[in-house]
Amino acid sequence: MRPQHETEEALAARLTEVRRNLHREPELSNREYRTTEKLRKWLTEENISILDLPLETGLIAEIGQGDSSIVAIRCDIDALPIEEQTGLPFASEIPGAMHACGHDFHTAVILGAASLLKQREHELPGKVRILFQPAEETGHGAEDVLASGGLSGVEAIFGLHNSPDLPNGAFGTRTGALTAGVDRFEITVKGVGAHAATPEKGVDTIVTAAQIITMLQTVVSRLNNTQEPVVLSVTRINGGFTWNVLPEKVELEGTVRTYNEEIRSSIPAQMTRIIEGIAAAAGAEAKLHWYPGPPATVNHGAWTDFTKEVAAQSGYEVHDIPPQMGGEDFAYYLQQIPGAFVNIGTGPNHALHHPCFDVDEAAILPAAKYFALLAEGALVKLKQQA
Repeated sequence: MRPQHETEEALAARLTEVRRNLHREPELSNREYRTTEKLRKWLTEENISILDLPLETGLIAEIGQGDSSIVAIRCDIDALPIEEQTGLPFASEIPGAMHACGHDFHTAVILGAASLLKQREHELPGKVRILFQPAEETGHGAEDVLASGGLSGVEAIFGLHNSPDLPNGAFGTRTGALTAGVDRFEITVKGVGAHAATPEKGVDTIVTAAQIITMLQTVVSRLNNTQEPVVLSVTRINGGFTWNVLPEKVELEGTVRTYNEEIRSSIPAQMTRIIEGIAAAAGAEAKLHWYPGPPATVNHGAWTDFTKEVAAQSGYEVHDIPPQMGGEDFAYYLQQIPGAFVNIGTGPNHALHHPCFDVDEAAILPAAKYFALLAEGALVKLKQQA
């Protein structure tokens, strides 16, 4: 068991080593077995209770006592299928896997917050659930956590993401949509193969696919309110196998990003009309396959304001940042539980998901102290409102 009152220097060193340990051994979504066992060991060493839940990976701990309010703080623990190129002495030792989104940073921060909250457990006016969530990168890990019942009774929830766009010491969030709804699509175009010298004997799927790609941009520019941001990107084209044959089939893949749920729900029908209409005009067939991901992360106003107040008290430079087109499955929690998602500056660096991505480790301890203060403050606020 660790000393009851660890110095800040010792805690900072320990959390840095935690981050590096996780960075060396990253695990992909839904495969975070070793990571989960490490977390279980570290939490047990501090006598922090772990809930018995039907989660294959990831876990939820609990600090506090009594039957008063419950708040939750959350981090994500999974890595990405990226080959690391940082050259760091603690670079990934797992081929084809890397913490290129900073989830190792998030985990160290929330583990540190748990340590600080444990030191004040008998003074907390309620309980704090410490959520180490798996499979954020799939966009659906949060749904598994909700289904487990591990957030039952939680009255407020908070989460974080590191930001290479903000310097160390900066903090950013906003009321309303912070990240976008994320949906994936596939389009299959089927025609009739033919020799490239006699295209009239076939149905050209390449030309049909090209027209579909071009016309899909009218979903953004002509079919939806120009005051509502929409991004539609075709990111993969697969068709053909040699230079002188028109292929029978072409496959397209891409993503749609939105903030407005009403617009989001209307887009599959808009795309279908375009896809099927162009294909019919060419004598081909085309079908849209739609794979919904997490909705927009919509922060609740009062709790967002509270995160900013606590950030200012903690010495952060507070920014009201614009919405981002990236996605975050924390959105599922905010659909059911009031709360807010925030960005913690980790210094200028490569973009998220880049093989050379890194964070400023000096940001770990201040963020851990912030989340401990935020969780305790939220409990106080809920008690005052009761």
